Amino acid sequence: MDDDGFYDRLRPQADFSSLVAQDSFSPVPGDWLVATADIVDSTGEIGRGRYKTVNMAGAAVIAAIMNAMGGRAFPFVFGGDGAAFAIAPRDAERARAALAAVRRWTAEEFGMQMRAALVPVAEIRAAGRDLRLARFAASPGVDYAMFAGGGLAWAEARMKAGAYEVPPAPPGTQPDLTGLSCRWSNLRARNGCILSLVVQPVPGADPEGFVQVARQVIGLTGALSRGGHPVPASGPEVRWPPPGLTLEAQARHGAAPLPRYRLALLVKTLVAWLLFRTGLPVGGFDPASYAAQVGANADFRKFDDGLKMTLDCDAATRDRIVAALDAAAAAGAIRYGLHAQDEALVTCFVPSVRKHDHVHFIDGAAGGYTRAAAQIKSA
Repeated sequence: MDDDGFYDRLRPQADFSSLVAQDSFSPVPGDWLVATADIVDSTGEIGRGRYKTVNMAGAAVIAAIMNAMGGRAFPFVFGGDGAAFAIAPRDAERARAALAAVRRWTAEEFGMQMRAALVPVAEIRAAGRDLRLARFAASPGVDYAMFAGGGLAWAEARMKAGAYEVPPAPPGTQPDLTGLSCRWSNLRARNGCILSLVVQPVPGADPEGFVQVARQVIGLTGALSRGGHPVPASGPEVRWPPPGLTLEAQARHGAAPLPRYRLALLVKTLVAWLLFRTGLPVGGFDPASYAAQVGANADFRKFDDGLKMTLDCDAATRDRIVAALDAAAAAGAIRYGLHAQDEALVTCFVPSVRKHDHVHFIDGAAGGYTRAAAQIKSA
């Protein structure tokens, strides 16, 4: 398939369960590239209480690429401690520069090391894996890319082995992280716990086994309020000062002194808090409508070479999900990990509060996807 307009031609699908079917995905053009990035020793960083920082760094990868692409749609997925995306060859140097800048910024701003790699899709296929894409319409304003074929997992493994590296940019390089924010309060579980779930097909196994258990798990979440969505229909709670204020200041201060930028952000978020408290529309911005859009636009479930979900889950539904996964794992069809915690967190990319295309990345607030995936790796 010619790469010109490939992603734009994919029709977003509103039914998440329909994405289980393999024919829902289209092969990425062979001359494209896939990028992947993650935090080194993210499990250790989370164990040291830096889970918000890890999530911010992962979301920064997406923000930097979005800004480099000038708002053009492209396929990406947030992984908690990192991110991945696919791009056409004409955008390769933009992507390389953005990844290099985020690597440097993460080290200098947070003292954390980030890996990054840019891998040709042709080499993924030469290794016996594939990269296929679908688009899920989370809401009328936002859709997210869904990935299948094992290509992302292969690229990540090669990145961790040191292949296809994108080196850090020179010292002092700043990525463009305009729109990246972390202002919402954490989301307390309303039904028992926030369950972070990662389900992966076993390489070489009959893919139908994964398809069946994914359908079963998605079906079980239908018994939960709003399908287990951790964000209330009215949106997250707003507090002042926001818990992620310092992180956002670190992400956005650029050449400005951090204390001065943090003070300016403190004033700006106070105004926003007052608007949300009163609910009064101002200058085309409707706080109640915007807060509701946060939940509608959030990526609490996705296909990322497997099934990932962050669910507000009761004990009975959790037990049924675990029983289904145990049976499929015993049959050799899947491997899985899960992590339960009391809260979820939201990290946001908001190009404009007056438009409906703002995106919101959901993860468990005490390790989430990173700790769930670690269970698979240690099994």
